[in-house]
Amino acid sequence: MADWIEIKAHDGGAFQAYVERPANRSGPVVICIQEIFGVNHAMRDIARHWADQGYIAVAPDLFWRQEPGVDITDKSEEEWKKAFSLFQGFDLENGIEDLKSTIDYARTMDGATGKVGTVGFCLGGKLAYLLACRSDADCNVSYYGVGIEELLGEASAIKAPLVMHIAEEDGFVPKEAQMKIKAGLDAVEQVSIYNYPGMDHAFARIGGTPYDEANANLANSRSLAAFQKTLA
Repeated sequence: MADWIEIKAHDGGAFQAYVERPANRSGPVVICIQEIFGVNHAMRDIARHWADQGYIAVAPDLFWRQEPGVDITDKSEEEWKKAFSLFQGFDLENGIEDLKSTIDYARTMDGATGKVGTVGFCLGGKLAYLLACRSDADCNVSYYGVGIEELLGEASAIKAPLVMHIAEEDGFVPKEAQMKIKAGLDAVEQVSIYNYPGMDHAFARIGGTPYDEANANLANSRSLAAFQKTLA
């Protein structure tokens, strides 16, 4: 069953989060961190996917400080322009704080076990990496996160498992950046990096142009295995 909840922000105000629950309405929580298109149909489908796996799925609206309720696609030039404008105007530090507030809230939700994982895509993939560095989430999963190569100095703070899915032909994460990420995280015991040859950015977004079912299913199975191990 889908619902929207309200979460208090660290600096005043509140933001909405989309929630999908498993059939028994209880379990660990997986926080689904949006791309640059807001909590749109694709993100709501991702939340439904994790609910189907037995998790309470929570997708917070991270663009609320700019425009609450953003719900756009990758199907038109106008929407892409708006998405990039929102991305450029996004306050990273406040976004991390909003996600930490979401984690705190998630641990006390009705039916929640207290265990919380995160899974993020694109912008959300970058935020999932930063949550591994800065939060007490029990497990974090990053799909084709952008800009992580600039944040490797924080990697020594990673204490909980971090799974990273890297598309080798990612148009937004060049091969040089991929090499830096792998080199910078190679010695971090808690990090597992999976490469997807021939795949472009957003290969796991159902309905998107780069979507590849076989590789998306493979990546999702690896994410599920990580959550089953850490959130049980």
